[in-house]
Amino acid sequence: MFKLQPCDASFFETAPQKHRYTLDLPVPPEQVWFDLTSDDPLGWCRLLSGRWTSKRPYGVGTTRNMAVGKLLRLEEEFIVWEEGKRYSFMVKEANLPVFRRFAEDYRIEPTILGSQFVWTFAYEPAPQVRPAIAMRLPNEALFRTFISDTKRHFRR
Repeated sequence: MFKLQPCDASFFETAPQKHRYTLDLPVPPEQVWFDLTSDDPLGWCRLLSGRWTSKRPYGVGTTRNMAVGKLLRLEEEFIVWEEGKRYSFMVKEANLPVFRRFAEDYRIEPTILGSQFVWTFAYEPAPQVRPAIAMRLPNEALFRTFISDTKRHFRR
């Protein structure tokens, strides 16, 4: 495993690469939160699989392992936890030396018709892969798969 540099919540504003997606979902915020913190985190995303490596109750310092397809494995640590509203994590280690830093932020707000879910990806490519990772198209395609799977899941 390759260690990544730590980051805090300010990285969501300062990261060299950021992708922010806003999803309007027809379910209450409590349902979105429940599904995000379930025993099968993001299990509705066909390219993601994961498991919590900390016991409940979750909070800052909680850890989780995720896999992106069969290629990338990540060890995550949560750096923000606002129960029912927001959580953020940084990747501590990855099996491939792709990133110097990587983090995600999840925010949920109530709306008249359900919830607004804002999902932010922030990263700094590792120097040896910077030209390839800096190309936005492959990353956006991957992230958009997560977004379309999430929309489909919550519209059932």
